[in-house]
Amino acid sequence: MENILVTGGAGFIGANFIDYVLKLSNDIEIYNLDVLTYAGNTANLEKVTDPSRHHFVQGDIQDTNLVKTIIDQHQVTRIVHFAAETHVDKSLKTPEKFVAANVWGTVSVLTAALEVWKKRGILNEPEVRFHHISTDEVFGELQPGDPPFSESTPYSPNSPYSASKAASDHFVRAFFHSFGLPVTITNCSNNYGPYQYPEKLIPLMIQNALQNKPLPVYGEGAQIRDWLYVSDHCEAIWQVLTNGIVGETYCVGGEVQPTNLEVVQAVCGILEEIRPVSGQKYADLITFVTDRPGHDFRYAIDINKIRTELGWYPKTNLSEGLRKTISWYIENPEWVRLVTGKTDYADWIKTNYSNQRMAK
Repeated sequence: MENILVTGGAGFIGANFIDYVLKLSNDIEIYNLDVLTYAGNTANLEKVTDPSRHHFVQGDIQDTNLVKTIIDQHQVTRIVHFAAETHVDKSLKTPEKFVAANVWGTVSVLTAALEVWKKRGILNEPEVRFHHISTDEVFGELQPGDPPFSESTPYSPNSPYSASKAASDHFVRAFFHSFGLPVTITNCSNNYGPYQYPEKLIPLMIQNALQNKPLPVYGEGAQIRDWLYVSDHCEAIWQVLTNGIVGETYCVGGEVQPTNLEVVQAVCGILEEIRPVSGQKYADLITFVTDRPGHDFRYAIDINKIRTELGWYPKTNLSEGLRKTISWYIENPEWVRLVTGKTDYADWIKTNYSNQRMAK
């Protein structure tokens, strides 16, 4: 059996990745380390393929001794590092939490992997790999007409979140160049799909629309993002983890860049088809709110490297992905009630999208 450590595997992308990998092979065991912050949820793992090969450990990635114990005792040869604070809005409120989780947490896992693998004498074995999940936000923002982000784009983070992820990327590279830790990095665009915590744009719009609540859109909704369906992202991660070149970075995107307003309108249009409400148009719920500070205008990803070297490209177009996502949220009301019923979620929505921020 091949033993893989996944950090943050109770989160949105991590949980989808675990299910994806367990479906790939019967010869893989997953050890899932997650501290279970507000966005981590063991309910995300209840339907995971072959739960006998998934082993959950509740704990903090900043506990280096715990991470070393897991790697050593279970003879882990691959690590996929998802664990991170990811919400830009929250990073504006508490940047120190993002430094702790994203920077110190990453250094902790890097340190543990290096010590254990060096002790076992397997640093140079081909199956040994530390893969780090990062974001396109480390590159800053693009203006109309700018070429898309690529692996050679200089870092220029604009939020505490993206700054913390940029720092974590640099530490991953430093452990490769300074200590010989076999690493790869992927910088991905905006993910969406099942199990995404509904503080993010698409699930928030779905839930508010179904509850006849306002659909809050920052500014005029002109911000442009590259949207990547989560199962496509999981496939890309696996390709890099197993076939990527040690020390290399790969940009991963969905090759579609609508405005935020267009995404919200698309969600409303699909809901009109599959869950129509007499006398109501979901698009009428769209409400423009004051833009957040330092809001990046545009992201776009050039996936030529991963397409050329590893043969990966996104399989799910935005219309298909949105339809799958909306259907999943409609078909899983218990999961939605569980995560949105928590006090911290209700308080956050009230604070971040209060009536005082509504644009006139």
